[in-house]
Amino acid sequence: MQYDPIKRSLGKVFNNSPFTRRLFYNLLDLLLLRAWHIKKEVRLWAATNTGKRHILDAGSGFGQYVYFMAKENRDDWRILGLDVKDEQIADCNQFFQRIGFNNTRFESADLTKINFSDQFDLVLCVDVMEHIEEDVKVLTNYYNALKNKGMLLISTPSDQGGSDVHEHDHHAEGAQGFIDEHVRDGYGIEELRSKLAKAGFSKSEIYYQYGKPGKLSWRLSMKYPILMLNASKVFFIVLPVYYLVVFPLCLVLNAFDLMGKHETGTGLVAKAWK
Repeated sequence: MQYDPIKRSLGKVFNNSPFTRRLFYNLLDLLLLRAWHIKKEVRLWAATNTGKRHILDAGSGFGQYVYFMAKENRDDWRILGLDVKDEQIADCNQFFQRIGFNNTRFESADLTKINFSDQFDLVLCVDVMEHIEEDVKVLTNYYNALKNKGMLLISTPSDQGGSDVHEHDHHAEGAQGFIDEHVRDGYGIEELRSKLAKAGFSKSEIYYQYGKPGKLSWRLSMKYPILMLNASKVFFIVLPVYYLVVFPLCLVLNAFDLMGKHETGTGLVAKAWK
């Protein structure tokens, strides 16, 4: 199972108008638990970082988080989205210009080669590090890109089954598809803390997301629907009925995951300061 073909299919469906694109963002914000955690952390950061701020979304993808941040503070925040996929950069620039979000721009870039220096107050990196072999180099690039006292905010799979498989499951039927776009299954907390320190960060806080309630929510809201869509596009017709049934439960599970502290989880949230 591959994520990218499904992403492209969904993008075509929701890119028909600014209304459907906004709807797509709102659905992602509700369904994706990591979005709940990221939005919480961005708002906590914003509470003590008022005024003009420059933000980098490293691996901006569809532009979901750029949209959230640009909408939250259109007057004072200037946001740059970077992604390695040229088609997504062109798509996002076109959409954000169309809706009049002039505080945003998108550029194509390889995160291992960016060379910003003391430019950003916040660097956001969501579901990117698990795709990058040279992770310490990229973390160092983020460190250099930040201003003094700037913060890096990362969401990434953990090594506690972050790709929804374990080492001995890699060759099981249906398992490989959830990890074949990753160069690693996930990070351990101490491993990530050590790599952040090696990159130059003097302080970091890391905690688990996707505990028991979040993991169940992800399976219901993302894993099973994607498996169905990979099996047959006919399931696009079934999906509205499926989500009508599971959506309320997923919201409750996400809320429990956001409010709770987890001894373990399949995802990590990391904050690090320069």
